Amino acid sequence: MTEDEQSGIEPRSFLTCVTEVARLVGVGDVSMEPKDRHARHLAHTVRKPLLERASLPEEWFAPLMAAAVYDPDPSFCRWFVEPAVYAFGRRRVMAALVDYLRIGTDAERVGAVRAWYSAHVPLRADRTPAYGPGGVRDPALDESQDIQATWLAASMRAFAEATDLKMRHRVLLSLPTSRAAYPLPLHELLESTLASARLHPDPHIRRWAAAAGQPDAYPSRQLRDSP
Repeated sequence: MTEDEQSGIEPRSFLTCVTEVARLVGVGDVSMEPKDRHARHLAHTVRKPLLERASLPEEWFAPLMAAAVYDPDPSFCRWFVEPAVYAFGRRRVMAALVDYLRIGTDAERVGAVRAWYSAHVPLRADRTPAYGPGGVRDPALDESQDIQATWLAASMRAFAEATDLKMRHRVLLSLPTSRAAYPLPLHELLESTLASARLHPDPHIRRWAAAAGQPDAYPSRQLRDSP
């Protein structure tokens, strides 16, 4: 089964999103590519021009985030997230992904989970001129501790509300298993999530609950990478 089928995101939707980004960047027509590779080829084509710009117009933000969320590949969605983080700030990018998680379709929520990992991309002054004039960057652009707490809460609520098993699986297993990662105000919600997860028919979700239920639990890559 392909990643598209697993996520519920149709390749045509990603093609629409990346075509809009390509139009904004000014990339020429690459319609001669085979249909199944057209979207990925476009994504590859816009990657470098996006990082080479010292700034990105405001109207590019929403298309970049849509392309990141609809990109079916968890490795390549960084091509849209990274330039958005540099140009608009980590805080704003993360806030947009929280919105997708809160009010998006199940497919958009899964896409937001994939893109969330890339939103933590390390920032380097030599990576792109969008970092800031003279290698100076406003720290407020990237302050995200409160946004990350909001993401944890939105993820747990999405798990509770969702009816699609794949979506619940993806959302929950992206969460840390360390209690220390959850601010005190979220502990009640965490306990409710754990109680539900312990009784869930999916073995991976129950395993997450068993790990997160331990007082000294820490995030597990094996759990995050479970299918």
